[in-house]
Amino acid sequence: MWAKLEPLLPPERGGMGRSRHPNRPMVEAILWRHRTGAPWRDLPEEFGPWTSVYTRFEAWTKRGVWQRILEFLRKEADLEWVMLDGTILRAHQHSAGKRGGSGSP
Repeated sequence: MWAKLEPLLPPERGGMGRSRHPNRPMVEAILWRHRTGAPWRDLPEEFGPWTSVYTRFEAWTKRGVWQRILEFLRKEADLEWVMLDGTILRAHQHSAGKRGGSGSP
């Protein structure tokens, strides 16, 4: 999956300046944060400084990177096995018919 996502991300090495953290650990850190719902400051140390991860997330959001990734994933979705089982669906309370049974007007 990473081979499919990597081309959608900005290059790891930009113009001049310090080299950036690799994209893959940044994506993993961002996904961890959103999966757990933890604050950015609680990001595990293995992902690096939380400020770097947050800055990359914000920059990618402003540049539309996440939108491109979501559109790609939507097109690539394998929906062949998606199904709904009626035993787990509940009808709305008003779908049972009119009040009072069959004898009321």
